[in-house]
Amino acid sequence: MARDKESRGGKGGSGSRVMVKDESGERPFMRGIMIHALTRRGVPYEEAFRAARIVRERIRGRDSVTRKDLAELVEKVLPSGLPADEPELAAPILIENSGPPVPFSKGVLSQSLLAAAVDPTEAFEAAREIERELRRRGSLQVDRKSLRRLTFETLSRRLGKTVGERYLVWRRFQEPERPVILMLGGPTGAGKTALAIEVAHRLGIARVISTDSIRQVMRIMLSADLAPALHASSYDAWEVVPGADTYEDPVVEAFRDQAQIVSVGVRGLVDRAVEENTSLVLDGVSLVPGLIDTAGYTDRADLILMLVVNLKESSYRKRFEGRKRGPDRKTHDYLSHLDEILAIQNHLLELAEEVDDVPIIDNEDFEQSVRTIIRYVVDRLRKRHGFDASAQL
Repeated sequence: MARDKESRGGKGGSGSRVMVKDESGERPFMRGIMIHALTRRGVPYEEAFRAARIVRERIRGRDSVTRKDLAELVEKVLPSGLPADEPELAAPILIENSGPPVPFSKGVLSQSLLAAAVDPTEAFEAAREIERELRRRGSLQVDRKSLRRLTFETLSRRLGKTVGERYLVWRRFQEPERPVILMLGGPTGAGKTALAIEVAHRLGIARVISTDSIRQVMRIMLSADLAPALHASSYDAWEVVPGADTYEDPVVEAFRDQAQIVSVGVRGLVDRAVEENTSLVLDGVSLVPGLIDTAGYTDRADLILMLVVNLKESSYRKRFEGRKRGPDRKTHDYLSHLDEILAIQNHLLELAEEVDDVPIIDNEDFEQSVRTIIRYVVDRLRKRHGFDASAQL
């Protein structure tokens, strides 16, 4: 049976629904949405809750209210006023694209700024400044090229022209004619995987793979009798390789035997990424300078190999102690093999000296390492391709 107007919460009833209007249309006012918007602006929850409750009481009984009206009410009821931030309660800014316009997002923009090796806090502040400038101009629509120019100008003013141009370089390679494949090699415990995941996140690269996964697949294909080095860790492969004790350096030679086998799978993975034109971040101890022919891909992709190490032995000890306490870690006693791990690191460092353009990242500070890697990747792309930033504006 149909309910009457009063039971539906008609005008003046205790359940009245006030509609919030803006240029995109209208929707019901909801206290929970206002609380969420205010807390995102930095308003403490208790203050946001109180303000939303008061606003609801003051607009009760109306048919509709504009977003501007709501913003003015919030300014009046908050003890210290609305924080100096983008107007969450204002109409959205739309970005014109080849398809339907999409809403401007400060979060999405700040994420893209990380590819310029910008500190996350600084990226967020720059994105807020850009949004405030767009609203100051009074236009609720902006094309991508104009937004890119404004972003470049903002970064250049705040952090220097080099940072602004670095942003433009990576924007160019986010829709590449050829993929970018970043490879982070280095010994066990250097922090390669964590760096790979974070760098890929900031660069917007969806695919991250460890050579440990490749090695695990190859173990199924090749038995321990056929490839004993494959069925051990990089630092103790010498214990299972027949005749390893006759080598001048058993640890290093057995490690190289293992890396040589895994590099076959690495090349297959890289070939597939090139074929699909998909950017990729690889990490693993098997990414050894000289074993991967990066020059062979010059005309099809941008392969960049870097080494992640810890030059202080104490850094390894601290990290391995943490791994022993972790509930999901393997039971390997990394500390008992620290000498072998350091021997492999020294070998990799020597190879990096012999091979051109293999930078070394001393992973003492994680955030600094992330930004150093990103800077190197973007600057390398610019150098290789003679990138002209002004052509993107």
